Amino acid sequence: MKRILYPTLLAVTAILGIKLGEILTEYRMQAAPAVECRNGKLDYLFNLIKEQYVEDVDVKELEEKAIPEIMAGLDPHSVYIPAANLQSVNEALDGSFSGIGVEFNIQNDTVMILAVINGGPSEKVGLLPGDRIVEVNDTLFVGKDISNEKVMKKLRGPKGTMVKVGVKRNNSPEILHFDIVRGDIPLTSVDVAYMIDPETGYVKVNKFGSTTFSEFSDAMYKLKADGASKFVIDLRGNPGGYMNAAIKMINMFLKKNDMIVYTEGKTLNCCSQELADGTGEFQDVPVVVLIDEWSASASEIFAGAIQDNDRGFVIGRRSFGKGLVQQQFTLRDSSAIRLTISRFHTPSGRCIQKPYAEDYEDDIYKRYLHGEFYAEDSVFIDKADSLTFKTANGRTVYGGGGIMPDMFVPRDTSEVTPYFNKVNNSGLIHEFAFAYTDANRNTLKQFKTTEELESYLDKQDLCSKFTNFAEGKNVKKKSNQIAKSKNYIENLLKAYIARNTLGYNGFYPILHKKDNTLKKALDALHNNWQLLENNSVTDTLQNNFEDTTKVKQDNLEI
Repeated sequence: MKRILYPTLLAVTAILGIKLGEILTEYRMQAAPAVECRNGKLDYLFNLIKEQYVEDVDVKELEEKAIPEIMAGLDPHSVYIPAANLQSVNEALDGSFSGIGVEFNIQNDTVMILAVINGGPSEKVGLLPGDRIVEVNDTLFVGKDISNEKVMKKLRGPKGTMVKVGVKRNNSPEILHFDIVRGDIPLTSVDVAYMIDPETGYVKVNKFGSTTFSEFSDAMYKLKADGASKFVIDLRGNPGGYMNAAIKMINMFLKKNDMIVYTEGKTLNCCSQELADGTGEFQDVPVVVLIDEWSASASEIFAGAIQDNDRGFVIGRRSFGKGLVQQQFTLRDSSAIRLTISRFHTPSGRCIQKPYAEDYEDDIYKRYLHGEFYAEDSVFIDKADSLTFKTANGRTVYGGGGIMPDMFVPRDTSEVTPYFNKVNNSGLIHEFAFAYTDANRNTLKQFKTTEELESYLDKQDLCSKFTNFAEGKNVKKKSNQIAKSKNYIENLLKAYIARNTLGYNGFYPILHKKDNTLKKALDALHNNWQLLENNSVTDTLQNNFEDTTKVKQDNLEI
């Protein structure tokens, strides 16, 4: 009997123990008071994981992964910037960085020096355009793994530090070595400023940074001294930057108390308006602003203020549509959060920011597919009554995101062929221009002006030489297509060779000869300015002008 009873009692006791444990556990979970998350759920969660999770976890790594996801849920432009990236992000808008002072491009897996910055560290030790950097600190630095990021990481650095580079030079059989002490390298905002005709000054602004206003102001006064009484301000491809730089620039053109821009946000600190102070010396000169689909933020503030105050024409294509005021908050570990705190509005009341959508990041591609870059009536917004606004003189302008130009100019396709697209998209035009410059430096350096250089290049049959070069790179000649694109190809080749020889002062004057948007601007300034003064800007100004595709290839500085 005992043999049966004892096992039975043990089994019952075990079962009761298990059940009692489940009941007690459930009771504890139900009876435990809710945790008060005084510092928020996220802090509590991270602390809980750190203290209670069964395995050791790098909580900081979890935070680095979580914060970007949180920011992405706010809007497409509020971002988290890790500490490791903050310096390079800020450098883009600062007035300078520390490096060796060259402009470079990677070709054939090698760092090619395109230009040496005047007065910079590299010029002082004797580096020359055309040199190829093949060693850094006695280590081979060529190959498919070389990237722009790696180059800048190796060659930029704190002021006063030294880097050793090995250089291959065309006329030297041996690698030349240079010890370069890094120094301050200026980051310029104005690519070029020159007299495009006896009356008109042209200024190309590539961003709005800490030195932009002083650069722009110097350029404007110099052009005025050279005889400019009309101006073209080119903001095509300009992604924006510091709002204050744009406000100071616009102030030069507006009368006292003309509104420049206003912002609306959640708090009073985020709501403001900016008015012109009346001290600008260019209040009465005719001005045209050029924009395209890549003109954003501060560029749109500038264009919107000129348009809404009826101070000038805006010509080109609808701008990007980024009108958010962002404030940067630096965290204890030197990372930062760039948070949207308000939105820009033009003087007429238009919100520059385009609507958010699920495919917001693909908006430009959608606009391209919709035909917006080629036909004005394909502009991808609804011109409803609720999106119409009035300028100071009563002209109708449209909201819906971005700045709609007064005169639409489509992209130029008249000389574009599959052959051109292939050689241009593959970088062969740029590569040939560098190779040609490199092989003919002694001849080219004798030309001191764009006119002299272009006159020489016109006699060199560049298109034939280029098509032979491209054929050697496995791009077959297409006679009919080459004939159609010949003038376009030659113009680009001359422009790039001029840039490699004379800098952007040589590049833009040649490039502009095929720039139909600029032709439209000059026509408006010289022949149609009265239409703005008489408040009668009409569709008759469209005249089938076409804009050239953006061809400037960005090169990097270190």
